Amino acid sequence: MKGIFWATVASAMFGISGTVLQFISQGQNIPASWFLSTRTLGAGVVLLVISLILYGKKTFAVFRSWAELGWLLAYAFIGLGANLLTFYLAVQTGNAAAATILQYLSPLFIVLGSLLFKHEHPLRSDMIAFIVALLGVFLAITRGNLAQLAIPLSSLLWGIGSGITAAGYVVLPRNLIRDHGHAPVTVLGWGTFLASIGFNLVHPVWVNMPPITGTLVGSMSTVILVGTILPFGLLLYSSHFAPSDVISIVDATQPVITFVLSILFLSLKITLAEVIGSVLVIVAIYLLQRGRRQLEPPFEREVSPNQKVE
Repeated sequence: MKGIFWATVASAMFGISGTVLQFISQGQNIPASWFLSTRTLGAGVVLLVISLILYGKKTFAVFRSWAELGWLLAYAFIGLGANLLTFYLAVQTGNAAAATILQYLSPLFIVLGSLLFKHEHPLRSDMIAFIVALLGVFLAITRGNLAQLAIPLSSLLWGIGSGITAAGYVVLPRNLIRDHGHAPVTVLGWGTFLASIGFNLVHPVWVNMPPITGTLVGSMSTVILVGTILPFGLLLYSSHFAPSDVISIVDATQPVITFVLSILFLSLKITLAEVIGSVLVIVAIYLLQRGRRQLEPPFEREVSPNQKVE
């Protein structure tokens, strides 16, 4: 129960961050390039400082071979950086609730990737989850009417992109964490910091800065702390008390919190079809993860939490 509680708090923090992200991107009209440069730089520096405090010189061990550096760069730019960009644009052009549901499909994209690139045959539970997820997305995006979309087409495409890149965000750092034994906070810190270098090459944080107001500082701080650093730490802490397959179940708290906050504070109007569709997506991902975790050895489930950070 202790592990479930802290994992639920972490998932709720991700949901809060998604809502604040919509407020920043639409209410404050902040360009994606400047926001991402600032967010990744701030979060990357803080995470690396934490890693240095906890692990000292081991923080730099990730650079000991070209292979590890290659995986780190792939994670930083193809996984983390691309995911932050696509999710932000999905929220900016649509809304946080729909973007969160589309990104929540990432486990499904991981299975599809295994089918395409590793030629792994899907399980029966995979097929059931795929059909349920498609039905859920159809209802959530069209409200049951093919003649209209609940969000702009551009937001739908960016949202699908965020789901695909979130799959890369989960898969790409596995070799660094499992095979090479690097601490997750170290990998996340370097990945975020390297992504910030790429974003700052496009738009440095000191160029064309928006007006610095208390609202902007508070919003940015919330996204950096509540959307990255605090929930990541809580997920690591919760993994000491509960296995990853139990923790993953409460990950469904994130889209629920985002929907509730969007309705309360962002005047989101939602139909019954969208509610049913969102619930179906959550159920589909639960079925997918449960079916696959039943095939993993118990020890592997206990020591290899597979969580993503937004």
